[in-house]
Amino acid sequence: RSIKKTVIETEGLGLLEYLEPKYDLSMVAGMPAVKDRLRRAARAIASGNPTAVPMGYLVCGPVGSAKTFLVECFAREIGFPCVKLKNFRSMWVGSTESNLERILKILAALTPVGVVIDEADAALGNREASGDSGTQNRVFAQIAAFMGDTRNRGKILWFLITCRPDLLPIDLKRQGRAEEHVPLFYPETKEEYDEIYRVMRKKLGLKTQVDSLSGIVEEEMLLGLSGSDLEAVLVRATLEAEAEHSAEVTAVHVGKAFRDFIPPTNSLEREMQILCAVLECTSRELLPEKYRNRDRGEIQARVQEIKMRLRVG
Repeated sequence: RSIKKTVIETEGLGLLEYLEPKYDLSMVAGMPAVKDRLRRAARAIASGNPTAVPMGYLVCGPVGSAKTFLVECFAREIGFPCVKLKNFRSMWVGSTESNLERILKILAALTPVGVVIDEADAALGNREASGDSGTQNRVFAQIAAFMGDTRNRGKILWFLITCRPDLLPIDLKRQGRAEEHVPLFYPETKEEYDEIYRVMRKKLGLKTQVDSLSGIVEEEMLLGLSGSDLEAVLVRATLEAEAEHSAEVTAVHVGKAFRDFIPPTNSLEREMQILCAVLECTSRELLPEKYRNRDRGEIQARVQEIKMRLRVG
């Protein structure tokens, strides 16, 4: 691991970031089916059974649903190094292809390795790009061919992260590339929010005697909030305690921060991202109960309706 980190930092020329996650999947609140699926893959990797491991994962869901955090926790669990793909495009002729070729050679030499691509719909592009003398098309073809090389199954594990999987070209998310499509959603019960609160308290190192949000925050104030929203509220509560020179965050500080907080996410965009994740999911088991048997044509129609309303708006 130490040697691989040195190689990435010296040979990567800033094109790859070596990930050293602090937490494993035990720090991820909720999502029992998702965590079980990922842990099964981790056990297959540890036992040296590459045929049981997907070529890659497409992790999708609305903003703030802990997609990147989940992937980083899984990266610690699988036991081999992971890197994050950074911007490799250049304004100079030939440099973009050269940078990508360097990245792919490094990945091939460092197996086993995980590759994390955040905001994948924007980072990887598509075949339809024009006006760049064909650079984008060549780059896309290189990435797609490398991802689809089945000789790398269990050796190079891809993680494509996006809140808009509908914008990701089907070439990259088909079976044989990003095979497992994992949707993430917001909590739906007060108990789930309490579980996230306890994880966030540990992650932030919060000094507080508050063990549960029950009795402090009304349920209607919680429902619809993302994990990142909850983290932002707890940071505000910490600031409230700091302003009062309090040694710890009290229930009063937490309640005041919740009452003051206004979620910034557009409700229509959030609904569209949730429905896109439902449509993208490749496992019925990973869907919330209310979406498992819902008509897909109805969901697609609703997504198109929201897209039209957002364009008009």
